[in-house]
Amino acid sequence: MEKPFRRRDLLGIRDLTADQIVGILDTAENFSEISTREVKKVPALRGKTVINLFFEASTRTRTSFELAAKRLSADAVNISVSSSSVSKGETLIDTAMNLDAMAPDCIVVRHASAGVPHQLAKVSRAAIVNAGDGANEHPTQALLDAMTIREHKKQIDGLEVAIIGDILHSRVARSNIHLLTKLGAKIRVAGPGTLVPNDFQYLIESGVTSENTQSAISNPQLEVCPSVEDAIAGADVVMILRIQRERQDSAYFPTLREYSVHYGLTNDRLDMAKKDAIVLHPGPMNRGIEIASEVADSSRSLILDQVKYGVAVRMAVLYLATGGSPTNG
Repeated sequence: MEKPFRRRDLLGIRDLTADQIVGILDTAENFSEISTREVKKVPALRGKTVINLFFEASTRTRTSFELAAKRLSADAVNISVSSSSVSKGETLIDTAMNLDAMAPDCIVVRHASAGVPHQLAKVSRAAIVNAGDGANEHPTQALLDAMTIREHKKQIDGLEVAIIGDILHSRVARSNIHLLTKLGAKIRVAGPGTLVPNDFQYLIESGVTSENTQSAISNPQLEVCPSVEDAIAGADVVMILRIQRERQDSAYFPTLREYSVHYGLTNDRLDMAKKDAIVLHPGPMNRGIEIASEVADSSRSLILDQVKYGVAVRMAVLYLATGGSPTNG
């Protein structure tokens, strides 16, 4: 059996083994009980300092990392780009080295460019946690999605998961594909042809670009479907992605209305999935575009559960990244 997760940085899901992923999820499951207490705090990270360094706007991720740190009794420091020296021209590496000189134990970073957390990990003595880097990865989102699925389906192995929408620009899709296939799920992706390239299953492999797809190895657990209906049919989990308009530099579909008609999740489309299928969305939602309100607010929607489990997952990640021992089972 592989060693469970116990490393300095969490830069992505791609480099984790299945046993390491399960170790994080088991630890998060134990931490989830803390949020139900009257006093929502344990001394696990007392004396530790966590810096949240966010170069992109965020509500759920940033807030849950701050709550996670505080519930573990760590000191949480939030830095926004608009109030940092980056706005005065300081380089990213200089910012990281200056923060490192203050001896934090962990730096949680979100950035619009892929690879930034990896750059910081090379120069910082603190543990680096990737809170989303460009269209590359969003590891804690995939972990909380997996925890939500596991809590409600009791397993991930053998499940059929449909991921619908802007696959091309989605770091959530990439991290979820890496994680869920490692744990035995089968993934079907669909969306506009411009946002789900036929060679997507090759492109998510490490180091693979559109120029060398012929030499890449495809993932037999990942299928690119010709239509949303094909992807959803018989699915156990339907994951809807937000349209990444801030990452799109050209028009990938005619209008938002047309996107809603052809690719939005409605009750009729959801009825094609299994009767006990669950619906996930990483947020924020564009209601009436990628997901109908009646679906988002239905009993099959676990979107608020994702937010709840996000705190527990990030508690586990901060705890393990700063030296805590993983829980097994």
